[in-house]
Amino acid sequence: MFESFFPRPRLFFLSATLWAMLSIAVWYILGADIGRAIGFDVPLEDQEPIVGLGYFITAEFIWFYIYYIVSCSGFAALWFRYLPHPWQIWSIIGSQLILFSTYFSVQVSVAINNWRRPFFDAVQNALSGESTTTAGDLYSLILIFAQIAFLWIIVYVITRFFVSHYVFRWRTAMNDFYVGQWERVRHIEGASQRVQEDTMRFAGIVEGLGVAIVDAVMTLFAFLPVLLALSTNITSLPLVGEIPHPLLSAAIFWAGFGTIFLATVGIKLPGLEFKNQRVEAAYRKELVYGEDNADRAQPPTLSELFSNVRRNYFRLYFHYMYFNVARSFYLQADNIFGYLLLIPTIAVGAISFGLMQQILTAFSQVTNSFQYLVNSWPTIVELLSIYKRLQAFEAAITDTPLPQIDQEFIAQPTED
Repeated sequence: MFESFFPRPRLFFLSATLWAMLSIAVWYILGADIGRAIGFDVPLEDQEPIVGLGYFITAEFIWFYIYYIVSCSGFAALWFRYLPHPWQIWSIIGSQLILFSTYFSVQVSVAINNWRRPFFDAVQNALSGESTTTAGDLYSLILIFAQIAFLWIIVYVITRFFVSHYVFRWRTAMNDFYVGQWERVRHIEGASQRVQEDTMRFAGIVEGLGVAIVDAVMTLFAFLPVLLALSTNITSLPLVGEIPHPLLSAAIFWAGFGTIFLATVGIKLPGLEFKNQRVEAAYRKELVYGEDNADRAQPPTLSELFSNVRRNYFRLYFHYMYFNVARSFYLQADNIFGYLLLIPTIAVGAISFGLMQQILTAFSQVTNSFQYLVNSWPTIVELLSIYKRLQAFEAAITDTPLPQIDQEFIAQPTED
């Protein structure tokens, strides 16, 4: 799955993680000083954010673009020189482009959040008895929003287009790799399905899930400083009182609770999804044999195989039922959790309407990023089941024992 597209996957991802951590550390510790040293007017301290498209062409942003290009070019050059790979342009350069595009789209969300405060403060002022806000002020702020939103649309469309091509190249690499090993894997149950359908589904899920996790990580990088800055306006939290960085602490606690809670509730789902694919493959395979051989696909055999399908689906429905109950309760509570945190501050009138909107948006962005597993768990379950199926290919290619769940299924195909 990974070796076909990435050079030396374990080493590659380890080195990419270490390189990213080093680059991020240098940026946050020395980035501003280096930028000023080479002539960029990076601000010495926090200042009021620019509202509008000018946010993206400040000296700090231009310096970041250059820093990112230099950092990525150095990493790619090392791999191109010492461990070349047929798909290195797409797997390395393509991944770096997706990371940048996703980060830029998240910064567009930050720009929109910067716009919320002046706009909603202007609305609050306009609705007050002593309004100094004119219709022209509101129209100009709406125009600024339209400009930012149009930029977001352009970035989103380009990113999705590129990611679709990127993932299809990954599927092509997997397909070529498995087809090249066909004589070794053709005896595996449902081998044709795994080469055609599982690689297709793997690519499709990775397209959505991969972009989501990159977006979650980039959102954290972009909105954590915003949330930390806004936390200075919050005096205390319900039940807890005054604590350092109250909004960030609450976001981490709430997302961590939801992730652990739902992972525990849904722990049986990946195995059931895997078994579901196995019994479906066995039933389909018998039908295919019956097309060419009159002795195959007899009613008693088909009835038994379909009974296995029915049994596993009913188990799956039951486990998804209580999982969906738990997930729905958590997500509904999540809709009001941010408001509950702000009630003590709102009650004493310590923040304006615009600032409240800005805080709620930043808090929602951070909690949603931390809640990646919560929001994506059903899709992750499906991906894990596909991964388990493709592991059998890996085992056949390397002449190693089948994964444990494959062995269990062969021994007891109907066992829960």
